[in-house]
Parts: sequence; C-alpha cells; structure tokens
Amino acid sequence: MVHENIEKIRIAKGITKTYMAKGLGLSLMGYIHMAKGNTSFPAERIKKAAAILQVDPGVFFDDKLTVAVIENIKRTLATDQPTVTE
Repeated sequence: MVHENIEKIRIAKGITKTYMAKGLGLSLMGYIHMAKGNTSFPAERIKKAAAILQVDPGVFFDDKLTVAVIENIKRTLATDQPTVTE
C-alpha cells in the first residue's frame, strides 16, 4: 500500500523515477523494486520520499488521504495553467 501511494503521488506530480531514485539515494533499479513492492520502503526512505513529494509521510499510509492529495494536485495544476487571450 505505501509503495503504491508513493507512486500515485509521484505520477500526479510529474516527478520521474530517476529523480526519486536520486533523492532517495538509490539506483533507478533499486527505486523500481521499491515502487513495485518487491523491496520494502524503510522508514527513513518514506520520510525522504515525503520530502521530495512535499507531503506528510502519513499520507502514504491512508488511501483516502492519498486520493485527496492527488485531487488537490490536479486542482492546482488546472488553476496554474495559463489562460489564452486574443
């Protein structure tokens, strides 16, 4: 569950796996294994992932909070789009 929620938020924010891997001090393949749930996410890396994604670490443990964060990201992205005027 934690790894899935980290991935959902990472994708919603448009952050690459490579960027996450570097931020977590992992190789790309190391990150991919964690993101798929093949390797556990230790507490320190959960904290680092939260810092990279700019969310509270507790969000990763609650599917409803994860959905709320993603909805907020989408709303923010929608309002940050430049308007075209003629």
